[in-house]
Amino acid sequence: MPGVDFVKEGRIVYITINNPEARNSLAPEVVMGLQNAYYEFKDNDDLWVAILTGAGDKAFCAGADIRGFVPAPGAQPGAGPQRAPRTPIRPDQIWKPFIAAIHGYCLGGGNELAMTCDIRIAAENAEFGQPEINIGFMPGAGGTQRLPRFIPRAFAAEILMTGNRYNAQEALRMGLVSRVVPRDKLMSTCKEIAETIISRGPVGVRASKEAMIRGYDMKLEEGLGLERELSGNVRRTEDFVEGARAFMQKRPPAYKGK
Repeated sequence: MPGVDFVKEGRIVYITINNPEARNSLAPEVVMGLQNAYYEFKDNDDLWVAILTGAGDKAFCAGADIRGFVPAPGAQPGAGPQRAPRTPIRPDQIWKPFIAAIHGYCLGGGNELAMTCDIRIAAENAEFGQPEINIGFMPGAGGTQRLPRFIPRAFAAEILMTGNRYNAQEALRMGLVSRVVPRDKLMSTCKEIAETIISRGPVGVRASKEAMIRGYDMKLEEGLGLERELSGNVRRTEDFVEGARAFMQKRPPAYKGK
């Protein structure tokens, strides 16, 4: 049965798409499982960083379950699979950090899912693309909007309009991922990054993410105003006082996320 695993390890949670027989495609059960995982991570004060990945060796996520889009014989084409009754939420709407640990196929909705994460680390065997155009469709979960914001427009246009696949080194050259590592080092690398983030002040980390995402489409002066507002809020937190004291006392800080 397709689903999503939610495994806690200290302040890290591993969110794993568990549908390997279908290359971790986004079956309805997976979509619902991801929504439940996002909300649980968002609402759990003890969890500070999420690592999102796919089960097995073949895929991070090969995209939508196409069977969910194809109408039954004689039926009229519909709008796609039904959505969860709860208001959908994405990783880029949660101010806690998300790291995508990408291996194998990262295609279509899988690539769009990876782009909602803050940090994307690719294994050497990763393949990226938006192949929707190959079946007469188009990206519908952010591909046309995030790609030209994240990478140069010429690269984005090629990906979107050809439906071709690109290997991990090509994705790194484009700027779609920040690192490429051997497959057997993927999860340990992501965990190392997560532990580094956890060692920093969580309130400052979350405010930095919020400022980055909300400020992206603002004019510079508006973005600077948002940054001043958020940094002022952080300055009044217990974590900021603890971080400053720890720095002066030359000891590791004991952050509480408050």
